[in-house]
Amino acid sequence: MIGARSLPSRLPLQNRTLHLAALAIAAAVLAPILALALIASEGSGDLWPHLLANVLPHALTQTALLVLGVGAMVTVIGTGTAWLVAVCRFPGRGLFEWALLLPLAVPTYIQAYVYLDAVHPLGPIPSSIRALLGMDNPRDLPLPEVRSLWGCVLLLGLVLYPYVYITARAAFLMQTASALDAARTLGAGAWESFAHVALPLARPAIAVGVTLALMETVNDVGASEFLGVQTLTLSIYSTWLNRSSLPGAAQIALAVLLVVLALVLVERWGRRHLKLENVGARTRPPIRRALSGGGAAAAFLACLLPVTLGFLLPAGHLVYTALQRWRFNGISPALASEALNTALFAALGTALALGCGLVVTVAVRLGLARTVARLASFGYAVPGTVLAVGLLVPLAAFDNVIASAVQALSGQTIGLLVSGSGAALVIAYAIRFLAIPIGSLEAGYARLGVTLDMAARSLGESAGGVARRIHLPLLRPALGGAALLVFVDCMKELPATLMLRPLNFETLATHVYGEAARGTYEDGALAALLIVVIGLLPVILLARLSRPASP
Repeated sequence: MIGARSLPSRLPLQNRTLHLAALAIAAAVLAPILALALIASEGSGDLWPHLLANVLPHALTQTALLVLGVGAMVTVIGTGTAWLVAVCRFPGRGLFEWALLLPLAVPTYIQAYVYLDAVHPLGPIPSSIRALLGMDNPRDLPLPEVRSLWGCVLLLGLVLYPYVYITARAAFLMQTASALDAARTLGAGAWESFAHVALPLARPAIAVGVTLALMETVNDVGASEFLGVQTLTLSIYSTWLNRSSLPGAAQIALAVLLVVLALVLVERWGRRHLKLENVGARTRPPIRRALSGGGAAAAFLACLLPVTLGFLLPAGHLVYTALQRWRFNGISPALASEALNTALFAALGTALALGCGLVVTVAVRLGLARTVARLASFGYAVPGTVLAVGLLVPLAAFDNVIASAVQALSGQTIGLLVSGSGAALVIAYAIRFLAIPIGSLEAGYARLGVTLDMAARSLGESAGGVARRIHLPLLRPALGGAALLVFVDCMKELPATLMLRPLNFETLATHVYGEAARGTYEDGALAALLIVVIGLLPVILLARLSRPASP
């Protein structure tokens, strides 16, 4: 196969323009990170002693415990269920194969709101249990406190374990059956084969899934706030907005970036032997072992429990609450405008991310270093709160340049064009989720040989014509899948939306957050249900994409 370097090394003007555009996109992604250091340096020297004495120790401890707890939980649930559906046969296995993905449709903050409402002493779950047991007084049935660190670990783990399930299941399905057969011929039982053969081989994939889940954990604001867990990310939000200290928020954001960097390094370490361990293209999927009796029942319950707690129970509670509020109050007129805001800004963010992703991947196809694509994808690893803080400086600098130019030419003062407007939100969405179209398009390009480009160029087609007339039609499925994933992620994004939205601007996510902040969870149920229903779209797509080619 001819590599990209065999393309002509002397770049025509069109290619140079594309390369410069890709470099500008990568620089725009990195600008907020560099700006964080600048903002942090502007803080008073008195800030650090205050942060070190009163904020960081507690926030670091809470974040570390949350990360460790969620990491352990998603590893156990994700790996265990992936192993069961990949190598065992039991009643319901085919259903659980895709149903285990469903909790991905529930944003973490909605999961927290639902459980706070459902397990309240007067909520439906305690009330139903008391009715069954014949109790009248709520004090007669004490339940574990959900508003706690361990409650937050439990609820985040129930939503985020599918990240591990997806990667671990794919790894188990890709493993050659001969390795497990060899272990069994040497006398290893099912547990020994899993623990000593399958699990070590799947370790890199599991590490990738755990890292993704932990990045979402670090990014979370809504769930941790309402469950009373003061994490580093939540400290950024409260320091900026409640204490009006942007430098202090930037300094905490730098600490969060160190945590994220540590997670990325752990992920790289976890898959350092990926090529060595996934040896062999001619692999044979493991033959599924039939379970019966108690084993089948245990496997069924092990898969049913996370689906029930992570999706069926919160979705059912949202449907019930939304119907109750609909009958009592009807649909709020504001909900339509909030849904329109959500769809409009998610669509704009998706269009910008797709356009930038296309520019970067086409430039890489035309010979630009792949490192540029890696740098342009860095925004996905940056929590939304950190990104929002870092965007302030470059956006303000851009506004000042435009305002000065307009004033010099016309004498008119135009104020801030981007900062504090919807444009800042769209830019934040695009930077945060640019990694998705880049990854999807790179995977799509991997299937298109460079000889295709050379044949078209030898017939007189320009580089832009090749991209427009040949690449784009062939990459349409990758673009469509990426667009869906980015749109839903933009729609669910809460931290960046809270911090960068214009005044008096609400989306479905901020509506749910606002109602939960006021303690009126039920009034946000319909908005939350809409988010969950739309969130099902990428889950269905993932289920279709992760389906094995042959049983």
